[in-house]
Parts: sequence; C-alpha cells; structure tokens
Amino acid sequence: MYVIRLADGTLRVPRSLTSEDGRLIGNAYVEVQPGDPDYDQWLPESLTEEEAQSRRRRWEEENDDLEREFLAFKARQEEA
Repeated sequence: MYVIRLADGTLRVPRSLTSEDGRLIGNAYVEVQPGDPDYDQWLPESLTEEEAQSRRRRWEEENDDLEREFLAFKARQEEA
C-alpha cells in the first residue's frame, strides 16, 4: 500500500488495525490533511494516484522473473 497524494494535497496513509494479540483485523487508508502534525512525515514518500497506479501496473507486468525465483526457492525449501 502506498501513501497517496490527492489533487487537493490530502494524503491517504495506509493503516492496519490489529487485535490485542497482534492478529490483523483489517487494512484501510486514513486521510491526513495539510497542517496535520503527521503531514510532513508522510509527504516525501507520497505518490499521486496516477503514479501509484503506474507502479502497480508495472509490478504486475514485470514480476514474472521474481515470481519464478520465489517459486524455485519455495520448492527447494519444501525439499529440504
């Protein structure tokens, strides 16, 4: 999940909600407005919606080699 910068400057920051014992309950985005105390922390790593979409598309198109490498690693681990 990426920090998404909207056209009006609002940031959508990914957050995970976990139970007291650490189990994942869910993932969501929290909106952080300019002027919010956490805004400057998240701004440098934020992407526009178009940049995030481009990265996701590129990852889907270019991950074949990585996926083959992972499957080979997994097979070796299962053999051991």
